Amino acid sequence: MHIVPIAWMFVVILMSLAEATSTQGTLLGAFFTFVLYGLLPLSIVMYLLGTPGRHRARQRAEALSAQNSARAQGDAGGHAAGAAIPPEREEA
Repeated sequence: MHIVPIAWMFVVILMSLAEATSTQGTLLGAFFTFVLYGLLPLSIVMYLLGTPGRHRARQRAEALSAQNSARAQGDAGGHAAGAAIPPEREEA
């Protein structure tokens, strides 16, 4: 998945280098070439490609949170838990 962004950045770096070393190019032009052809579009594409992963992570976190809150509530009866073993009756 990361091979395309790496290749795109390689191309953009070469374009910026060509702009900077050209007799008619400038460093400012190379900077804007790098930012406007490389960083900005690539950041948008990577953000959009990461959306399903963020969605799955959010669903997992919500499910885990719901599971933990269900454990904390117990039976949700609102009463204190009684003794698990009834007291032993002694006859006098």
